[in-house]
Amino acid sequence: MSTPTIPSPHQIAQATATLDQVKRYLRTGPPLADALHLLEPLLDEDSGVPILLGDILRGASRLVSEQTDHPMDHEVRLTMRALREAAEQATDWYTLHYDIQQLTGRLLPAAETASTP
Repeated sequence: MSTPTIPSPHQIAQATATLDQVKRYLRTGPPLADALHLLEPLLDEDSGVPILLGDILRGASRLVSEQTDHPMDHEVRLTMRALREAAEQATDWYTLHYDIQQLTGRLLPAAETASTP
């Protein structure tokens, strides 16, 4: 397994800006097919935002526990627990992937889903 590159704060800002762009676009009331096709990769069961966010939050909690060189006080332990609980909740959202697939299958004609990228 290769060592991942360290993302820069600018790259993280670009990722969140893209998510903000999706949010703003969906608020404009685009065609349903377009919206659903944007949601599919966003909510992918393996690599979508819920899975990534859960992994990031768990990783942050693990780093605090592994790299803290002084005794952890109550507030630090509470924060670590909050990160782990949020990670669990975010990861649970992976099931939205299946909901989007069902919506796409039920609401969009087969020809429309086949022709949309």
